[in-house]
Amino acid sequence: MYHRILIVAAAEGFIIKGLETKLKGIGCEPIYSPFKEKELEEKFGNTDVVIIFTDDSIGYSADSLAYIKDRCSADGEQIIVIGTKEEYSLLKGYIPESLVYRMFERPLDMEDLITALGEYMTGGSQEIKRKNILIVDDDVAYMSIIMEWLKDKYRVFMANSAMKAITWLANNHADLLLLDYEMPITSGPQVLEMIRSDARTAKIPVMFLTGKSDKESIMKVLALKPVGYQLKTIDKNTLRENIEKFFATHEAKE
Repeated sequence: MYHRILIVAAAEGFIIKGLETKLKGIGCEPIYSPFKEKELEEKFGNTDVVIIFTDDSIGYSADSLAYIKDRCSADGEQIIVIGTKEEYSLLKGYIPESLVYRMFERPLDMEDLITALGEYMTGGSQEIKRKNILIVDDDVAYMSIIMEWLKDKYRVFMANSAMKAITWLANNHADLLLLDYEMPITSGPQVLEMIRSDARTAKIPVMFLTGKSDKESIMKVLALKPVGYQLKTIDKNTLRENIEKFFATHEAKE
């Protein structure tokens, strides 16, 4: 299978040229770009994975990193990072960990990287295909149970308040929100209204997972057009089936 791999680094040095040769040897097309938005825009299309080489100048590439984050979030691409732990720590201020497939420390073990890329491209690692689900609930113990139910098939994240959820969504991509109805300070319906009012998050599917089963509550929520309304008494298998059904239907419409 043919794959295009975007390599982003400050300069196309010896290591990158060696990697490009290796990638061509396994049937890939490596594409190099510096940390410049205009060149990134020209070279980003139809790529399968992005490799970022970091160095001590990474903090000066904020605009380019923001562009990479937005494109990868929108296109469902993953990022491989090559650098030091210190550089990676700085990079996480711009690129959320949910977009990072693997991080390799320098000096780079080229064969280890090629093996990881092979797994990525052949689908040997299912992690890269998983959907991101954010659970928003003030009950951490309950969220932890739901995470245990879903984590073998999805990448699951938790936020125990509206503020934490909005902050997380500002820096990460979510394929589905599981949202509690009753929360202190900001309720579930209020959170949904906040999400719908922001163009960046307006299209994120939201499914209520709540203990509220009275007609008045249900009608109020349905008016906000969530993709589902599940009671907290739901069992593991039913919840998983409903989520799988939602994703299958959602993808069929796209």
